[in-house]
Amino acid sequence: MTFQLRREEVLDGDRLKTMLDESPARAAQAILIAARENLLDAQALLGQILLDGQGIGQDQPLALRWFEIAAQRGHLMARNMLGRCHEHGWGCTADALVAAGHYRIAADAGLDWAMYNYANLLATGRGAMADQCQALDLYRRAAGLGHAKSMNLLGRYLEEGQYCPADPQAARDWYQRSAVGGDFRGQFSYAAVLADEGDVAAAMGWLRQALAGGNLNFLRVASKALASAADPQIRALAIEYAQRQTELERCPL
Repeated sequence: MTFQLRREEVLDGDRLKTMLDESPARAAQAILIAARENLLDAQALLGQILLDGQGIGQDQPLALRWFEIAAQRGHLMARNMLGRCHEHGWGCTADALVAAGHYRIAADAGLDWAMYNYANLLATGRGAMADQCQALDLYRRAAGLGHAKSMNLLGRYLEEGQYCPADPQAARDWYQRSAVGGDFRGQFSYAAVLADEGDVAAAMGWLRQALAGGNLNFLRVASKALASAADPQIRALAIEYAQRQTELERCPL
């Protein structure tokens, strides 16, 4: 089936993103046309849908190529995605050093996701010499830009006093902002604070949100942590976490 698309629709980057939710196949056709018309956002989007297989056949090497095209033209998220591809071996041989280089370029240009990804490599010493202080600085910068995952990690540094003075109140504030921002790990962290404060009802609400959005690795760790919680309501929730973990192991997303 073919679709007749108006030129202005094809070249409208915001419209393409909306179409991805409404009709992936129609959006994929529009994105392909727009990418060939040199629309920069469409070139980056084409890389993403090829990587995900959204509305189009999955093709990681071709996704990598479109990310390269968009990154060479200055698209920061495409540059960040090049880093992701090289970090995880999507369409290429995994190489953390190359990934770090791409992340650093996009981070220096102000992209919050690249700051977060580069900080993760610095924190673990992958692709770059381990540097917790620089990692903390990048998490702090990304958090200041509204990046929810970085907010949670900044809260962790502040809670534990790692490479900075401990500040439990600031940690609580960042956990709360991360939770509200939709990060499941931030929701879990904030729930832990609330539980320690005695607000079990509120903690349970955030734990259920974290359960709904959490990935497999998170659920594996979180279910064990909940099983040792002091409050019986929270301990009981560990069963639901374990059940969801089993579901994802059987049918991964």
